[in-house]
Order: sequence, then structure tokens, then C-alpha cells
Amino acid sequence: MNIAVIGNGNIGSGLAGALAKAGHAAVAHGRDADLKAAVAGADVVILATPYGAAADVAKAADFSGKLVIDLSNPVNAEFSGLVVGHDSSAAEEIARLLPGATVVKAFNTIFAQHYATGLSIKDQPLQTFVASDDAAARDRVSQLARDIGLVPVDAGPLKNARYLEPLGFLNIQFGYVLGLGTAIAPQWQIA
Repeated sequence: MNIAVIGNGNIGSGLAGALAKAGHAAVAHGRDADLKAAVAGADVVILATPYGAAADVAKAADFSGKLVIDLSNPVNAEFSGLVVGHDSSAAEEIARLLPGATVVKAFNTIFAQHYATGLSIKDQPLQTFVASDDAAARDRVSQLARDIGLVPVDAGPLKNARYLEPLGFLNIQFGYVLGLGTAIAPQWQIA
């Protein structure tokens, strides 16, 4: 599958590398990339940029008909809170910016360092929570997650990103503010 990862920082590069290792044609694109061409040639577009960059990215290419995965956590500049929440989410706002696209929330609780260490902790594969209003899109993204060694958890409709993003923020707080480091990830026990 052709996957354009918009953002070539630690997370974008790490996720693109994991997807490429799994056999996908995944490329991380930086600020100087021709996003029109990258998006046009992609089956899936992953937004691996800060939430604040979403409006500019939305203007840079035509996302109509594309499956777009948002992995942002809409944290403020001080990393002390969220700039979107409770009655909306970054994913829902991005869906409004990309009306012709199908938006899926996923991968937002995975620290970048996990992409280099096998996406597991103590041989336990990490989970990613997958939310979208389109069940087929949730299934496609869940398969991508399985392809790279993650365990996908169906998180229902896109509005549930309102809960997944605070979970991502809590993970950031545990990892960086409370000193647990980045070798952590939220896990849901499923019977």
C-alpha cells in the first residue's frame, strides 16, 4: 500500500519505517516536500504533525477520497493541557478541514521511541486505539496496525477521539512530566 506520512520527525519517520519494514511503500515527507504529489499518489495519508499544523496541511493538497489517519494530541505550547476537548477533538476538527476525506484516529498513544524497539514492552505487543465513523476505514487501519506488530482496539466512532486524545496527553504526562520515561504505553486488558 502507498502511504504518505506527512511529518518526518521522530514519530513520522518511526512509523514510516515500521510500515516500510512491513512491506508497505511508506515515505515520511517533511516541510519542503511537494505535499500535492505525495497525497495524490497515496492510498493512505498519515498526519504526523502537531495539531496546530493541520490547517496548513489541509490547504497544501487535495485530500478528497483519501483515508487520513490523525495521530496528533492537541496539546498546548506548554504541554500543560489540551487546546481541543470535551465537545470536539483534534480528529473531528481535522475531519472538518478535510470534508472529502475519511478520517481515522489511531497511533496517538505510541511514543516515537517504540518504533525503534519493536512496538512491545516485555514481549507484550502495544495496543493502538482506532476510531472512525467509517467501519471499513477502522478495519483498514487496524490491519496496518497488525502489520507493524500492534494490537488494534476498535474504539468506535470518531467522536471517541475526544477520549483517546486525553489518554494520549496522560501518557505524555506520565512519560515526561512525572518521570516514567517513554518506555510506557496504555494497555486495555481484553478478556
